[in-house]
Amino acid sequence: MTDAELELFLDDLESDRVERKESEKAGDKICQAICAFANDMPDHRLPGVIFVGVKDQGSFAGLAITDQLLQNLSAMRSDGNIVPLPAMTVQKRNIRGTDLAVIIVQPSESPPVRFKGTVWIRVGPRRAIANLDEERRLSEKRRYKDLPGDIHPIRSAPMDGLDEFLFLRRYLPTAVSSLVLAQNHRSLEDQLIATKFAHPGPPVCPTVLGELTIGKDPTDWIPGAFVQFIWIDGHELGDPVQSSQELRLPMPELLREIDQLLKINIHVAVDMTTDSTERRQPDYPLVALQQMVRNAVLHRSYDQGNTPVRIYWFKDRVEIFNPGGPYGQVTKKNFGQPGAYGDCNPNLATVLKDLGYVQQFGMGISLTRKAMAGNGNPPPEFLVEETHVGVILRKRS
Repeated sequence: MTDAELELFLDDLESDRVERKESEKAGDKICQAICAFANDMPDHRLPGVIFVGVKDQGSFAGLAITDQLLQNLSAMRSDGNIVPLPAMTVQKRNIRGTDLAVIIVQPSESPPVRFKGTVWIRVGPRRAIANLDEERRLSEKRRYKDLPGDIHPIRSAPMDGLDEFLFLRRYLPTAVSSLVLAQNHRSLEDQLIATKFAHPGPPVCPTVLGELTIGKDPTDWIPGAFVQFIWIDGHELGDPVQSSQELRLPMPELLREIDQLLKINIHVAVDMTTDSTERRQPDYPLVALQQMVRNAVLHRSYDQGNTPVRIYWFKDRVEIFNPGGPYGQVTKKNFGQPGAYGDCNPNLATVLKDLGYVQQFGMGISLTRKAMAGNGNPPPEFLVEETHVGVILRKRS
């Protein structure tokens, strides 16, 4: 946007495409505004603007626009609270001789966009929480070809194949605030549609996300949606297999079971220091194994036949492979570099965050490198191809 366009927005106190905030201290309200502009309920198909450093009535607040402030505002996009990720830019602009922080938010191609599980929209010049009909209208704005693969409908799957107990008792309390749940009078079907576990149809049917998260038998409809765990008594694939296990479970139970398998297979050496203090040193840091397995489950392609996520536990290393190559901004060349993030399953990422298995999007590799170094392990090695991605975590000497 040009400076002249921004000046017009700054002066228009009634516009539903503008919000003004005095500082970044209004963090949640800024995020709500980002969510509302991304949802574009009035269907302007034009960006919304948030001025930071401006009072409600349009006067300047005298805020210092530092690099740290701009970084903090940019971080609101990917801290895991706004999903799916909005398209936005954060700029330092000089308007009428005063520096301001300007957030420009583009309409989302995959509404509804949620902040902390709530859909925010613009109703005239104010923000509001979307009601059921407004959420439906936002969902209808999505064209089928633009839908991420994780919310494609599975039209042949029955709705009673989704586990009602798992949805109501395990998932919803982690994804939606207790206040919202207490005021919720929607039918089960409407709740499943709102969380993208079901497609509004017609006919109403489970989505890929629904089957993965709360399906009674996910692999009945998504054949590759399981994890294969193989213990090898040696250093090569041809060496004897000590045991193997296939985990065919809905996401909350799958990730919990994987965590247990990782914990029981980590060996901890106990050393006594010179002052008789006990020091426990694992051969692998648990967080590194968890992050790489969760990355594999999250970023894999679920439409590639019967191929599962594979975990090979050798005597000297752990290898983890997932079907599906780099996606979005990620390429073979920039894989693992800071800022390179692409997700073919953005809604599954939201589920993993709601369940507490992901804290911030795009941080898994960085956390793994840090954990491996801190434990004395060699750095992780990545094998990136067009059809699969693998990581090798070598045992601590």
